[in-house]
Amino acid sequence: MRKPIVIIGLLGSTLDSAHVRGDRWSGWRPSVAICQQEDFVVSRFDLLHQPADEGLLDQVRSDIAAVSPETIFVSHPLTLRDAWDFEEVYAALHRFAGDYPFDTDANDYWIHITTGTHVTQICLFLLTESRHLPGMLLQSSPPKRKGSLPIGYCRTIDLDLSRYDKLATRFNEEHQAATSFLKLGIETRNAGFNTLIDRIEQVSLATKTPILLAGPTGAGKSQLARRIFELKRQRQQIAGPMVEVNCATLRGDSAMSTLFGHIKGAYTGATHARAGLLKSADNGLLFLDEIGELGLDEQAMLLRAIEEKIFLPVGSDTPITSDFQLIAGSNRDLGKEAAQGRFRDDLLARINLWSFRLPSLADRREDIEPNIDYELKQFSAVGGKKITMNKEAHHRFMQFALQPSSTWTANFRDLNAAITRMATLSPTGRITIEVAEEEIQRLNDSWSDSSTGPTIERLGDDQEILLQYCSQEQLDHLDRFDRVQLTEVLRVCQSTATLSQAGRELFAASRRAKQNPNDADRLGKYLKRFGIEWNRAER
Repeated sequence: MRKPIVIIGLLGSTLDSAHVRGDRWSGWRPSVAICQQEDFVVSRFDLLHQPADEGLLDQVRSDIAAVSPETIFVSHPLTLRDAWDFEEVYAALHRFAGDYPFDTDANDYWIHITTGTHVTQICLFLLTESRHLPGMLLQSSPPKRKGSLPIGYCRTIDLDLSRYDKLATRFNEEHQAATSFLKLGIETRNAGFNTLIDRIEQVSLATKTPILLAGPTGAGKSQLARRIFELKRQRQQIAGPMVEVNCATLRGDSAMSTLFGHIKGAYTGATHARAGLLKSADNGLLFLDEIGELGLDEQAMLLRAIEEKIFLPVGSDTPITSDFQLIAGSNRDLGKEAAQGRFRDDLLARINLWSFRLPSLADRREDIEPNIDYELKQFSAVGGKKITMNKEAHHRFMQFALQPSSTWTANFRDLNAAITRMATLSPTGRITIEVAEEEIQRLNDSWSDSSTGPTIERLGDDQEILLQYCSQEQLDHLDRFDRVQLTEVLRVCQSTATLSQAGRELFAASRRAKQNPNDADRLGKYLKRFGIEWNRAER
């Protein structure tokens, strides 16, 4: 048995009034027409109305009683100062929904959204979708042919989202495509990084406010900024160009001119006016890498340009306008810089609304392998020749790349350079284990050369490592040379999984000259000189 139908709607001050003077029945009036539908018996009609529309309300009440005597008519005053104020309308309708005595077991509720302002209709939609109004949406429309009875048509709007799998799939695919685009199509495996990119995609497509990309040099800040720009341009969210500059290259008086431009004659040598990077980025995106390198004066002018969209070129009293989105990059801790007076607090507050820190390559080692594949494809595309790594070379290089002692100091720049060198040295198109071993040694040498000398802290760490395996009495009888050498050997042993792996790393250079190197045996004999067994050194 069908449940009684209850309609909840709003009195339409225009649509529900008489259209033809003297004959109100000749025009279509939505609230009345609902009660005129065949095979659609309205048991009760709850009509919300503004107090000023009492006269129209009485007329509609009377007309509904005439066409549908069985319908119980109930009016609800709804006082709104501004029917186009979303916050006010939503709050009023939310209160009504909370106070209404719904009984879904006894009645079917239909929410009529044809009348009222567009804001009111949207609020009714949202409250129905959220089940604050536990009913179905009802939309009515006038008759299609002139001369027809002014009853019109009614239809429901289905809010069962489970029936829209194709729509949900489409939006999910668009989201995945966007995040993949930001990651250069690389199937990254680090969960934290993937979550970070998801949020960056969400924010970059939803706002034009400044974005701060923090992280170490070589973590990919510049590349990510370019991808954000391309993504926004694809979605037609940005019309102008992308302008980028590394602020570390801006020095002295030229910094102001480069960023904000100058007028002719502003200083000696200024023979022509210059627009400046901020003006060039109008309606586009400005990427200021290493923003912490800017001087305090430039920071002050940049703050005004971000907040007010205006700035003064050098030597000019006439403001210039430029509407751009700022993405800032920094490998410094700008909070500490601000605390020490080297970065403006107010500028940091303005650009720190959306701050994302990109992890180093060493912090996402599971992404090294897919990035190697990407770099090989890029090199192959540029050179027009496919480059691959043979199984042994791939295994050896990955083994080296994943071990804790591989610092990847320059992050992805190190990885890109390594793949470029190995590919260049592989004319057959296959990177061999010999080429991989050579590159491993080159990287180790590079990281060793870039490290600082033995600080007090480092010397303390060395002593601590030695005391894990030797007594103080043993150490007192070791020359300083032997201490330094043994410390490095033990450090490598601690960071590798097997004796053979540690031996390959320690004897990488000399082993290439031997036909049958036995690095494990060589390392084991060295450790025994100091009474150290492998199972102790690997802990």
